[in-house]
Amino acid sequence: MSTDNPPKALLTDVFGTVVDWRSTVTDHLSASASEALNSSIRSIPSTVRTAASDISWPAVAQLWRESYHHFTRTYDPSARDKGKFKTVDQHHVEALHKILIDHGLDGLWTEEEVQKISMIWHFLDPWPDSASGLGLLNRKFQTATLSNGNTSLLSDLARHGSLPYTHIISAEDFGAYKPHPSVYLGAAKKLGLQPKECALVAAHLGDLKAAHGCGYQTIYIERPKEEAWSKDDVAKARASSWVDLWIDLNDDVGGFLEVAKRFGLQ
Repeated sequence: MSTDNPPKALLTDVFGTVVDWRSTVTDHLSASASEALNSSIRSIPSTVRTAASDISWPAVAQLWRESYHHFTRTYDPSARDKGKFKTVDQHHVEALHKILIDHGLDGLWTEEEVQKISMIWHFLDPWPDSASGLGLLNRKFQTATLSNGNTSLLSDLARHGSLPYTHIISAEDFGAYKPHPSVYLGAAKKLGLQPKECALVAAHLGDLKAAHGCGYQTIYIERPKEEAWSKDDVAKARASSWVDLWIDLNDDVGGFLEVAKRFGLQ
């Protein structure tokens, strides 16, 4: 990537890259549990009360997130042809039910409450640099989401976080999930661009590697606790040529503001 010959569009991963899912989800689970346990009109079995008192809500949030990773990476795109495409919203409800049952928490919340709690993924708070950084980048680029989150989820996140994307693009548009090539190639086509005219911005090297394999340019933004690759694999990626722009946690302004700065937009 050359700042003199930049891509025409920046497409971003969202969960972890643009929004801080970990803090928002953990806080919401904890607050929802406290509300249920302290309710004077709820009858919660003592075994469930004990389990809820002992559980680590950050660990539950992590399990919920890991279930999403497994779901999206094992999803069969042919399901769309059979009229059985499953959205991330559907998965989040089912996964939360399973986690509650597996950890002796079934009965802590009603069915309606579980459904409502699962919608927290629509209202994740952005990282401090995301909204302002995207605003600056809009001066030079088309900007778009490129997430496995469904379209309504991504639209809600953009509104909640005042994220000024010029386009909302979801894996749902293509009946598949990243890292399936059809998502990256379909997004470029949707923007009327060649893959080489697009850059993916993400906090996950696996996502960037898949995008690079489809012809995208790549921008890595380091975020706390987001990278799943080992330290050795991260070091190898950094020394390679397939990551075009690398933003560290300790860079001057960080995140999307740092990307904007690298392109002379600050």
